[in-house]
Amino acid sequence: MTTVGFLYPGHFAAGDFPRMEILLDSTIRLVVQHTECPDDAYREDALRALGAPERLAAGAQELGRSGVESIVWACDGGSFLYGPQGAHDQAATLARALGVPVSSTSIGFVHAVRKLGAARVAVAATYPEEIAARFTEFLTAEGIEVLATHAAGAATAAEAADWGPDRIKELATAADRPDADAVLLPDTALHTVGHLTELEELLGKPVLTANQVAVREALRLADRPAWAARLGTLFAAREAPPAPADPPARRIWGSGRSYAHGGGSGRTPE
Repeated sequence: MTTVGFLYPGHFAAGDFPRMEILLDSTIRLVVQHTECPDDAYREDALRALGAPERLAAGAQELGRSGVESIVWACDGGSFLYGPQGAHDQAATLARALGVPVSSTSIGFVHAVRKLGAARVAVAATYPEEIAARFTEFLTAEGIEVLATHAAGAATAAEAADWGPDRIKELATAADRPDADAVLLPDTALHTVGHLTELEELLGKPVLTANQVAVREALRLADRPAWAARLGTLFAAREAPPAPADPPARRIWGSGRSYAHGGGSGRTPE
């Protein structure tokens, strides 16, 4: 059994996670720990407050007691608004405290784009323009070319959580460009898991959505290959199991003891 954990602010689209658990291998368990969300407004101050160290630490300690093998902070704005270095520092701080790999949805988008080999992307954001622009800046700083950014102007996470499939398709279509290799839909408050196949058929290209990306990132950190046809192109290819470490543990000859390598900064290569 592979158990991975997610820190999720509020409850807006948390139902995506049990849906994904059903679609994945039966030996994969997704554990969601809800963190406080006193203000769900799509403003920089409110979103940054969701990622405050003390708030994340409290939720992460609960997850740590669940025996998870990795943790993802499942909140886009609560990580990318800290900038690339701040987002990696955010993850690294939790990783050092808990002793398991930690990442975030924002960092996961970068790894997912690289996994797909997408050279150019389009961003379809629920957010107001100023917040959407910051996500684009985050991607650009990580070396990803963004051809277009469409901001729908939602004011709160509750508003985004109410969107149905037609509104989500309109969002994705408005952002898409013919030469974009993939379309990215940030915002873990948006219910997208049930519509991934339809979105990709509509656009004729891979679509990456926040909760989908969060799960792939958690499994990547846990070195757990996963395949699920209904979770989009990101999960469509059967991945080879990771090569064993060389060596997995180094014996101190003559001492009768061995030790394993550990640690990590939260910034991990694809």
